[in-house]
Amino acid sequence: MSSTNPSVETLTSNDQAHLIHPLYHPSEHTAPHIIVKGDGAIIQDVQGREYIDGLSSLWNVNVGHGRSELASAAEEQMRNLAFYSAYTGASNVPAIALAKKISELTYPSLNTVYFTSGGAESNESAFKTARFYWKAKGQPGKFKFIARRQAYHGVTLATMSATGIPGYWKMFEPRVPGFVHIEPPYEYFFKDAKPGETVGQAAARLLEEAILKEGPETVAGFIAEPIQGGGGVIIPPDDYFPAIRKICSKYDVLFIADEVITGFGRTGEWFALSHWNVEPDIVAFAKGVTSGYLPLGGIIISDDIREVMNSVPIEDRWMHAFTYSGHPACCAVGLKNIDIIEREGLVERSAAGGRRLLSGLKSLLDLEAVGETRGLGMIAAVEIVEDRKTRKLFDPGEKVGERLRNEMTKRGLITRVRGDLIFLAPPLVTTDEQIDRIVEITREAIEAVVPGKA
Repeated sequence: MSSTNPSVETLTSNDQAHLIHPLYHPSEHTAPHIIVKGDGAIIQDVQGREYIDGLSSLWNVNVGHGRSELASAAEEQMRNLAFYSAYTGASNVPAIALAKKISELTYPSLNTVYFTSGGAESNESAFKTARFYWKAKGQPGKFKFIARRQAYHGVTLATMSATGIPGYWKMFEPRVPGFVHIEPPYEYFFKDAKPGETVGQAAARLLEEAILKEGPETVAGFIAEPIQGGGGVIIPPDDYFPAIRKICSKYDVLFIADEVITGFGRTGEWFALSHWNVEPDIVAFAKGVTSGYLPLGGIIISDDIREVMNSVPIEDRWMHAFTYSGHPACCAVGLKNIDIIEREGLVERSAAGGRRLLSGLKSLLDLEAVGETRGLGMIAAVEIVEDRKTRKLFDPGEKVGERLRNEMTKRGLITRVRGDLIFLAPPLVTTDEQIDRIVEITREAIEAVVPGKA
């Protein structure tokens, strides 16, 4: 750093004194990585050290870092119109254009977009829209939502209540009433299948049983990530979502797809349920729509929901809002980001890169501590176990995950390691050489922390 810039020590001290971080605890923030620069899949810290960005920052920098086109799109729009409210009675050109573009990319029966600032706002909007829909249809008793254990949908009060990871609840309970959780189709650990059932069939059956237990007349919606990201990169069996769609339709339950992570090319499709030829009723999106360059999210609603929204009397209007809905600069960046994804074929690149990544990770199965590797497109995970035969996990006191993360960081790869899981979701532009290096570093870190051949 030059003499005119603050030292690392000063930056760290000011950070610790004045900035509260997400999921904050001071014991985990004694030596923060202060990132100052990025280029493609590479990030650089304040001391000049370079790393592969193994999680696309937070599953979101799909087109990679350092895209001057996105900065220029924001600058141009800000010079013309930085912000103006998009409340009823006003609009702006980028919001109109982006809503139309997204409707062309998503599922055929979903053609209308409401913009938010991020994923939690998007899922909040989905819950409120589902309740609105049933009230407008004369069924106000349909207010409950069924979600899944190990799901992550955000940490506002309602989205926290849908999130199926208890650590997010502990210090903020009581949760919002009306949220029920069932087991996900986590094939590696799933134990609820009956004789003759596949995991997909069994996990879908749990949804039907939950609807019947609660009463179909009380259930507004079922929310699911096509791939559960923060809960473990849980890839569903191919028969799961087709069965889920049939069950939701059978009992008049809206199917909400949380595509905050999986949308905009992450899995090798524009939106992930396309892998299973399934259409939801509402899609929540964020992250990849701008590749994180500016905050933006939203929901995409079915034509049926749009028709109901347009048919209510004005006194029953959809009384939902955020100040920054349809923010012109954010929408301009979203448009340019989608243009880059299309022009550079990054959805196809995600599929090809993902195949290479998963193939490389499967080579790690010669290591005794690797229980399973899984992935779809550029999102993958490595399951670390103490005993491969019994699938026993390591004692948390051994801090295997923390030690693995430290070893990976030392070797030039920053990513998330939680418990006994290594998460990988690099930018869609990650080169073959960088993908191979990710696999090499992962192997080296595992061999350093839990050595042994299978």
